[in-house]
Amino acid sequence: MQPLRGTRDILPDDIILWQHIYNKAKEILDLSNYSEIRTPILESTSLFNRSIGNETDIVNKEMYTFFDQGKREITLRPEGTASIVRSFVSNRLYQENKTNRLWYLGPMFRYERPQQGRQRQFHQLGIECIGSINPMADTEVIRLATQLLQELQCPNYKIEINSIGNLQERNLYKESLIKYLISYKEDLDTDSQKRLKTNPLRILDSKNKKTQEILKQAPSLNRYLGSESRTHFDSVCQYLNELNIEYYINDKLVRGLDYYNYTAFEIKVDKLGSQDTICGGGRYDCLIEQLGGPYTPAVGWAIGIERLLSIIKNNLNVKTKNPIIYIATQGIEAQRKIWNIIRTLEKCKINFELDLYNNNLQKKIKRAYKSNASICLILGDDEIDKKEITLKYLNTNIQKRIFTTELSKELKTILRTN
Repeated sequence: MQPLRGTRDILPDDIILWQHIYNKAKEILDLSNYSEIRTPILESTSLFNRSIGNETDIVNKEMYTFFDQGKREITLRPEGTASIVRSFVSNRLYQENKTNRLWYLGPMFRYERPQQGRQRQFHQLGIECIGSINPMADTEVIRLATQLLQELQCPNYKIEINSIGNLQERNLYKESLIKYLISYKEDLDTDSQKRLKTNPLRILDSKNKKTQEILKQAPSLNRYLGSESRTHFDSVCQYLNELNIEYYINDKLVRGLDYYNYTAFEIKVDKLGSQDTICGGGRYDCLIEQLGGPYTPAVGWAIGIERLLSIIKNNLNVKTKNPIIYIATQGIEAQRKIWNIIRTLEKCKINFELDLYNNNLQKKIKRAYKSNASICLILGDDEIDKKEITLKYLNTNIQKRIFTTELSKELKTILRTN
């Protein structure tokens, strides 16, 4: 049996890296008072239709949707923000705090062609700052993304930002963009030709080289921004300058989800080919109201964990956790008596591995060396008769016996040296 196409097992050696990312994120986000939240993998399909947008590729092509036994239409979540907003509204989190700072890490699902750093089941780490219209909130989330990437030793990333204005400004721009592109319709790639009717802003995101050449002379969204949008964006840029965070203004940058307004940004690297975005986000001030909550502005981002790992894996110096003590027993009586010793190891918080094979002691000691443990603890009939334990220090091959009653004291010394 093989895993389904687009899914993969995360094996123990990889889990160490995943835990490292989780722990770094928690450490950084705790300092800025972000609280972890976990939402269901399953949601009502209508949640994503109403939030992401009916004309997006995610809703039209990529969602895993089915009817459950109660005839309810269910979708495996394709992204994190909609679920966070649903939770914010259904749990009335707006009644507790004016500003809710939330973060999450979990699996998402999209029916896409599997590629480097993106599977059909993939994982996102995301943050949402809910409740503030202040451009300082935009700056805060971008700063936290860069801080995390630096801590994880992500090399050569580039921040691109843009203002996509409000809905009215974008509608005016859409009209102008369609007028420009309609004369090039036959020269556009197939997807862009379809988007010309359904979602013209997404054409700006096309990876097709010929389409990108056509777009070089296209009207700029920046020309359609009102004073409020410009002021907000200028403030974000000023704050980033104060933080010495380098960024590039990309006036063709739009996000693939309908709920964004004002600030949009992506963090890109040069090692992933066309799939070069490892972090994307922006402001979504109308989404919470759109899903039945009170008007509540918000801003956030998500990082693709698989993409991130494909870049940083070789840079991280994360050590495999080997047992400090390998336990080798010899004889039936030793197998009975060893459990009291194990309780002492657990009480002292010393990690260990118990040999479970029934072969001779020499083979058990060989496995102790292979385990990269520091010490092999040996218990046999002779040790039991004398109420002793044998400790074999595997780095030096020095061996000594101690009384069982001295084990706790010896373990404290071992902890200091490991």
